[in-house]
Amino acid sequence: MTVPACRFCRAPLTQTFLDLGLQPLANSYLTKAQLDAGKEGFYPLHTRVCGKCFLVQADDPVAADEIFDGGYAYFSAYSASWVAHAKRYADAMAARFGLGADSLVVEIASNDGYLLQHFKAMGVPVLGIEPTANTAEVAIRERGVPTEVAFFNDATGREMKSRGLAADLMAANNVLAHVPDIGDFVAGFQHVLKPEGVLTFEFPHLLNLIEKVQFDTIYHEHYSYLSLLAVEKVLRANGLRPFDVELLPTHGGSLRLFCAHQAASHVETVALGELRAREHAAGLDTPAGYEGFAARVEEVRRGFLDFLATARSEKKVVAAYGAAAKGNTFLNYAGVTPADIVAVFDANPHKQDRYLPGTHIPIHAPERIADFKPDYVVILPWNLKDEIMTQLAHIKSWGGQFVTAAPDTKIIG
Repeated sequence: MTVPACRFCRAPLTQTFLDLGLQPLANSYLTKAQLDAGKEGFYPLHTRVCGKCFLVQADDPVAADEIFDGGYAYFSAYSASWVAHAKRYADAMAARFGLGADSLVVEIASNDGYLLQHFKAMGVPVLGIEPTANTAEVAIRERGVPTEVAFFNDATGREMKSRGLAADLMAANNVLAHVPDIGDFVAGFQHVLKPEGVLTFEFPHLLNLIEKVQFDTIYHEHYSYLSLLAVEKVLRANGLRPFDVELLPTHGGSLRLFCAHQAASHVETVALGELRAREHAAGLDTPAGYEGFAARVEEVRRGFLDFLATARSEKKVVAAYGAAAKGNTFLNYAGVTPADIVAVFDANPHKQDRYLPGTHIPIHAPERIADFKPDYVVILPWNLKDEIMTQLAHIKSWGGQFVTAAPDTKIIG
């Protein structure tokens, strides 16, 4: 059997982090015709940790252009809290780095223009680079955000530089985990970023994934699971360095990493050193820091299946809210079927009247929740729990209760 190699440093990968078995593509929602045809694909979802650079990564049995295609169903603007987060980012960056009409902000993986629209409203020139044509089209048509359809990498960065593009700020939020060749991707930024320009990455912090058992954030389009330790190695190999970091509550605990050219004048902050020390204390720079995770994941699964068994025995109706990719990982790993969860409700019309991959649970508009009057609503995108509970507060009128499943199953009155 061939031992896989690290997608960054090419060292052999001999240590398993978590093996979730065969899983469908987490954002490939099925039409009725596709469901009836029964031709859904399932692929290994096996994550490993590199003993040399400590990048946690999934095997990649599916090509990126099969996942991030013209039918990609994730549109950022459907989450009001995420749009508000993007506006806070835009306001903070414009103030901190003095962005104005003579600046250029480039976002990589700009989706439907949810972030760049805020810079545009300030009069700051913007450009989005987005691999999925359908979300890019929405950015252009609905928000007037100039967007080019392309996968960003070293070659893309060189081509942009050849056109004279030079960015004061580059944003790459929640995309670093999505690229199969992380080194080639990061290499592109050095060509587009001005000598004193700033690059920010946002990504879920691996340390939170481990400590809070957030295994449902593992799915095929997330090729890497990121620590400061690993990301810093990739940056420095490509002429860049971090100089500041902020800890964010988004996606269950994320990092916002501020980066620049190695020769730039930006001074490293105390916060960055403190985070390095925290990761060292957790053992992320040793193989031992990654051991025992699978057993903790199994405990989470058992707890949720016990909840479903009790609900069935009491003839309770269980539904879910949020047809999120993380929910699909969780439900498929738990072996859930429509007999366990009758429906999932989601505000994204691109997902409505389809079926969850793997579990085949039907997806409906939120307005239909009253037709089912579920006793329990499982919140699948737990990172949006407060927003969802506010939106669905009316389920209490028939005695409905909310449920979260990780790091353990909790019923919320």
